[in-house]
Amino acid sequence: MSALPVTDEPMTRLSPPAVTLRPFAGEADLPAFVGISRAANQADHIDERTTLEALANWVGYPSETFQAERDIVVAAVDGEPIAYGWTSWVDTTDGTRDYATRGHVHPDWRRRGVGTAILRHNEAHIREIASSHETERRRFYVAFGMERRLGAIALLESNGYEPVRWFFDMVRPTLDEIAVPDLPAGIEIRPVAGRDQLRQLFDADVEAFADHWGGFDASDASFEQWLSDPDYDPALFMVAWDGDQIAGAVANVIAHKENEELGRRRGLLDSVFVRRPWRGRGLAAALVGRSLALLRDQGMESAWLGVDADNPTGALRLYENAGFVVDVRSTAYRKPLEVNR
Repeated sequence: MSALPVTDEPMTRLSPPAVTLRPFAGEADLPAFVGISRAANQADHIDERTTLEALANWVGYPSETFQAERDIVVAAVDGEPIAYGWTSWVDTTDGTRDYATRGHVHPDWRRRGVGTAILRHNEAHIREIASSHETERRRFYVAFGMERRLGAIALLESNGYEPVRWFFDMVRPTLDEIAVPDLPAGIEIRPVAGRDQLRQLFDADVEAFADHWGGFDASDASFEQWLSDPDYDPALFMVAWDGDQIAGAVANVIAHKENEELGRRRGLLDSVFVRRPWRGRGLAAALVGRSLALLRDQGMESAWLGVDADNPTGALRLYENAGFVVDVRSTAYRKPLEVNR
């Protein structure tokens, strides 16, 4: 991928120096990416703060579906990043192959065609990647838009993307008056011990979401990336065992640096799951209650999680009963992808 001048029509409003698209330059680009994503989140009133360590972990584990050097593009002025985009792909549970396009544009450079240029580049890159894939699955471009990112939503909708699924970020504003239901008979809470049980937990999580919308990377690279996440702390996990089988779990996370920057004490219920044989017995509610109590005992004052609004297991109702309320809505968009061979 060579450096390409951005020449689409909206870019005519730019003044020199020219904006160009160039390949990802490796770790040297990551500090700029941190600044871009943070500025974008602040401008859009999104309470997320990316860290250098998190981005290094993101690019550090190449897999078949995402390779930073291949799949990241940088919009730059005089070589300095002002925006970046990336692509990846996944086989989904509804029988499609989704090729995702995403990106961040620094607020100082919005409304000048930079996002459009990245989207067009990403779509062309996706078509090139898809042309090498042999599959009978229907293919789509896919993108995600948070309701507060009005510019991103307008860009997607003006380029033929249509909404297909909705998601909520939910917040429990306080950790007061937590209900902790009893565990189902025969179930006990135990920590995971050692790498083999951590892989068992990872695989159980993937299995549990096999009947949910979307796709999930179960590769070795994804497992290693999870273990290396800077906020990874298995001492916070709430794991339910039935003998030597994992029945369900909550992978809780405390993002200490993000909390410090945002002036809050908030924990994340990052993945809440119950495997199919153990569903319908109240295990999820018991795990959520225990997770909230654990986060409270760690000094947290609130908690959040993400949920598919159409989750087939009734998760939305479960979280509402546990005191969570909808904070931010997001939409998954798709556009048909045709591959010429």
